[in-house]
Amino acid sequence: MAITTARANSKTAVLPKGNTSPLGATVSPGGVNFSVFARDCSGVELLLFDNAGDSIPSRVIPLDPKKNRTYHYWHIFVPGIGAGQLYGYRVAGPYEPQRGRRFDPGKVLIDPYGRAVAVPELYCRGDACIPGDNAATAMKSVVADPRGYDWEGDQPLKRPYSRTVIYEMHVAGFTRHPSSGVPADKRGTYAGLIDKIPYLKDLGVTAVELLPVFQFDPHDAPFGLCNYWGYSPISFFAPHAAFSSNKEPLGPLDEFRDMVKALHKAGIEVILDVVYNHTSEGDHKGPTFCYRGFANDVYYTLAPDGSYINHTGCGNTMNANHHVVRRLIIDSLHYWVKEMHVDGFRFDLASILSRDGQGRPLKNPPILWDIESDPALAGIKLIAEAWDAGGLYQVGSFIGDSWKEWNGEFRDDVRRFLKGDDGMVCRFAARMLASPDIYGHQEREPEQSINFVTCHDGFTLNDLVSYNVKHNDANGEDNRDGSDANLSWNCGTEGPTDDPSVEELRTRQVKNFMAVTLLALGTPMILMGDEMRRTQRGNNNAYCQDNEIGWFDWSGLESHPDVQRFTRELIKTRLMHNAPAEELTLSQLLGQARLEWHGVHLGTPDWSHESHSIALTAWSATKRVVFHYMVNAYWEPLRFALPSPGKLPGGAWYRWIDTSLSSPEDIVSWDVVPVVSSDSYLLPARSLAVLIAKGRGRYPKASR
Repeated sequence: MAITTARANSKTAVLPKGNTSPLGATVSPGGVNFSVFARDCSGVELLLFDNAGDSIPSRVIPLDPKKNRTYHYWHIFVPGIGAGQLYGYRVAGPYEPQRGRRFDPGKVLIDPYGRAVAVPELYCRGDACIPGDNAATAMKSVVADPRGYDWEGDQPLKRPYSRTVIYEMHVAGFTRHPSSGVPADKRGTYAGLIDKIPYLKDLGVTAVELLPVFQFDPHDAPFGLCNYWGYSPISFFAPHAAFSSNKEPLGPLDEFRDMVKALHKAGIEVILDVVYNHTSEGDHKGPTFCYRGFANDVYYTLAPDGSYINHTGCGNTMNANHHVVRRLIIDSLHYWVKEMHVDGFRFDLASILSRDGQGRPLKNPPILWDIESDPALAGIKLIAEAWDAGGLYQVGSFIGDSWKEWNGEFRDDVRRFLKGDDGMVCRFAARMLASPDIYGHQEREPEQSINFVTCHDGFTLNDLVSYNVKHNDANGEDNRDGSDANLSWNCGTEGPTDDPSVEELRTRQVKNFMAVTLLALGTPMILMGDEMRRTQRGNNNAYCQDNEIGWFDWSGLESHPDVQRFTRELIKTRLMHNAPAEELTLSQLLGQARLEWHGVHLGTPDWSHESHSIALTAWSATKRVVFHYMVNAYWEPLRFALPSPGKLPGGAWYRWIDTSLSSPEDIVSWDVVPVVSSDSYLLPARSLAVLIAKGRGRYPKASR
C-alpha cells in the first residue's frame, strides 16, 4: 500500500540524504538530521508541523528508499530547521497481522527516539485505534537540542545505598491538591515539586522515586477515566508534557532538568520508575502511536499466529532482548543519565526483561547483562521489581551483581506479623536482618533488599490499618480490580471512625510499620504521604484516580503531626553518624553487630507457630552502642526481661522508641533518652520498643 495522504506545501527540492546515526532528530549547524528504524515497510514520509493540533503538515518529505535508506534505517537531513520543530512520520507497508505486520499509512507516528512530545488539545486515543488519517488528534515529536541547558556543574550524586532512604511519589499528585500551598499555576508539575523540596529535606529522605515520567497516554483507562499513574508509555525519551507548567513545546525538558538540579542541590537523588516492559499501544485493538507502525514484529513479542504475548497484563510485551529494542533501552537509559542527570532507575516488572521473543525465560538475558556491564551506568542505582504478570517471580534470584530488588517478601511478612497472623515470627526476624533466607546465598550487601510495606500499588499505610477489604468502586469495575490479598487489618472498624480507641490503635500500628521499615537492615522505601496517614479511601488500585483519591492531601500534617514527627526522627537517626570513632549509619552499625535473640525471657526466643513477639539485642562491633528491640504483635501486654545493664556502655538502658506512648515520648532524641530503671519492660499490645545503651559521644549527627 502506498502513502496517499495530503501533501501540504510539499517541496521537491533535493535534500541531503542524511546519516543513519544518531537515531532520532539531531540538531547540527544548518539543520536537523532525522533517522528512524523501520523494517519491511514500502515507504516513509517525514512530516513537519507548525502546531500540535494541525490536521495538515506544513511540509511532507518523502524518503527515497534508494537514497534515504540504509539497511532498515531511513534517514534525511533537512536544512533550515532547528530545536522546537514539530514532526512525525507516516509509514506504509503490508497489513499482515498473522505475520506480525500492522502498517497503517494514515497514522502520524512519533519518533521512538524523540526527546519531547507535543500533545494537541483535541488529542484522541480512539482515532489512533481505527484506520485513517489522525493528524489533527495525534501527538507529535519535537526536535530538541540538549546543549543549550546550563547545569551549573550538576552531576548525579551517587549516594551509597547504606545512606539512602527512598520516598516513592507521584510528580503531579504530590502538589496537585490545593492544600499543598503551591501556586495554582504550578500544582501538579515539576516546578511544583521544586517548591516542596524544603519539606522533603526536612523529612530527611535522600532520594525520590518518581512514578513514570516518560510521556504516557492519559486516555489509556476505561469508563472515561484517566491513566493517572503513567504506566502507559508511548516514549522512552520524552518527559511527560502534562507535568510541566511551561507549555512551550520544549518546556517540559527544561522544567524537568530544573527539578533534578534543585533536588541535587538539596542532596536528594532522583530515581525514575521506568516502564520498558510494554507500551500504551496495547493489543490488536489498541492504537498505533509509534512502535507498531514502524516494526511491530521487532518491538513486541508475538505468538506464531501474530497475536500479542501478554506477560505484562497490559496487552503487549516489549521484545526487550531483540538487538534493536536492546539498543533502544540502553540509549534511553544513557539519555536520562547523561542529558537529564538522573541518579537511578526502578524497573517496572523487570522480570519481563529476562524473557526472549517468545516469552520464555532466559538464563542469561542479554539486555540485563548489557545494563549491568555498561560503564555509563556504573554507580547508577538499578532497582528491579523482580516479577511480572506472567508468573515469573525472581525475588532473590534476579540476575547480576549490581541490581537491588523490591523485596515483596518483606512487605507481605511484616504485614502478616504486625497484624497478628500465626506462623510469622521466624520470617519477620529474617526480614529485619535483610532477608538472609532470600539473599544470603549471594553474599551481597544487606542493601540488596529494598524494604517497603506500602507502595503506589495497593493500600496506603493509613488504609492498611483502616480497611479489611478494598473499596475500588470509583474505578468503575464493580470493585473487581485491584488485589484481594491486602494482608490488612482495620483495627476493629472499617474505614473512617471517630472512636478514639480505634484511632489510637491505628496510629500505633502506622508507627510500628514505619519503625520496622526504617530500622530493618536493607534500603528502606516509604510511600508519599504515609508519614501523615494519607488515605485513598480504601482504594488499592488508584491508577485512574487523578483526583483527591490519588492526590496528597497536605492537611494530614495538621491532623497527624505526631506520625510525621515520628517518621522524621526515625530517618534522622537511621542516617546518623553514630559517634566520632564510628562513622557509620544505623544500618551499617547493626549490620556489623553481634546479635542475641530473646522472647519475653532472655535467651529463649519463641519461634513457635503461635508466637507473636520477639526481642533482639544488637551489640556494635566496638560495644560502644547496644540496641535492644522488643516487638509485641500480640493482643495483650507482654513483659520482656532485659539484659543486665552491668556490662553495658554507660551502665544503663535508655528508652529511645516506644510506639505505645504519645508524642513526643514515642521517639526521643538520643541526647535526652530517659533511663529504664527496671530489669524488665512492660510493652502494651500491638507495640514496638527500642532501648539503647551508649558510651560517651555526640548523638546523633545527621548524615546528609
